[in-house]
Formats: sequence, C-alpha cells, structure tokens
Amino acid sequence: MTEAEAAVMRDHVAYWQALADKGAAVAFGPVADPAGSWGVAIVEAENADEVYAIRAADPVVTSALGPVDIYPMPNAITRRSLPPR
Repeated sequence: MTEAEAAVMRDHVAYWQALADKGAAVAFGPVADPAGSWGVAIVEAENADEVYAIRAADPVVTSALGPVDIYPMPNAITRRSLPPR
C-alpha cells in the first residue's frame, strides 16, 4: 500500500467511524479473507437513496481507490433490544 492509499484508508475508517457514531453504520470493518483484502459495512437507512449517498461520499469512492458494492438485505434478521445489564 502506498502512502497515498494509506491516507485514503485512514480517511475511509474515520468516515465510517463517524457513521457508526451517528447510528447509520451498524457494523464496519475488514474481513479476514486469505484470498485478499476487503471489508464489509452494514448500514441502517431510510431508503436506497440514503445508502447510495453514503457510498458516494466514502473516501474510497471519491478517490477512485476501489469499488464499493451495495447488496440489499431485505429479509435480514436482527437481534431484539437487550435489557439493561
């Protein structure tokens, strides 16, 4: 990874951390795939336009460092709220 690519990746992580802090990103991070480096993000959004806007503003996309694909999960099962501990 070049220094320029590393800088984009730092911005990418900061971008997604901010989305997580706001509640839009449910989970985000690298995937331990022996075949190569990539990551996954799960977002909660009101509509598809919001998801596409999130992707459009991602530093990986704005810098043309790599693709960011979107795959809807229309029947995702999520955990119920847990009671306070």
